[in-house]
Amino acid sequence: MPQPVILSDVGKVLIDFDFSIAARRLAQQCDHPAETVLTLFDDIKVPYEIGNIDDAEFIRQGTRLTGFRGRPEELESIWCEIFAQNEAMHATLGALAGKLPMHLLSNTNELHKAYFLREFDIFQHFQGGVYSHTARCAKPGEEIFLKTIEQLDLDPAQTFYIDDLAPNIATAARLGFRTFHYSFAKHPQFQAELDEWLVAQGIG
Repeated sequence: MPQPVILSDVGKVLIDFDFSIAARRLAQQCDHPAETVLTLFDDIKVPYEIGNIDDAEFIRQGTRLTGFRGRPEELESIWCEIFAQNEAMHATLGALAGKLPMHLLSNTNELHKAYFLREFDIFQHFQGGVYSHTARCAKPGEEIFLKTIEQLDLDPAQTFYIDDLAPNIATAARLGFRTFHYSFAKHPQFQAELDEWLVAQGIG
């Protein structure tokens, strides 16, 4: 039976990321400058995020495209060690633990997913999620939202969806979700709107 649920994006909502960290580290082990080295991943990043290539192939192609001189495990670490937890959101969601289900909906890849679920305490609040690399489709397309509704047994009208990207928010709103277009600076506004929604759902 559908019930009130929080559904959240990951990057720039639950955790921050900074790819320039990876760029600087990559540049130290290849012949491309930090300013441009990440553009070499452009042709493989989306196929990786929608599951068309696996982890090993991504690392193999990334090594070839950049001329990376380190070990595969080093490239994996460089690719993943770009995140930081959003402590304000961690506090907000921690206060709701056990009061309602929380799930994830993210355009991400397997290496990043495994890393952030392992490394950051904020993800202990979530019971599961849908990810682009396993759904084989991505936001802002409707297909991944429809798969999420089905897989997680969601009623969009009872689901508070959080995302930092306007196109994703637009799709969710069109499908009937209650939405909040998040940024770190807007966390107090987010807290107020979430509290109001929780009261309306009978959750104190």
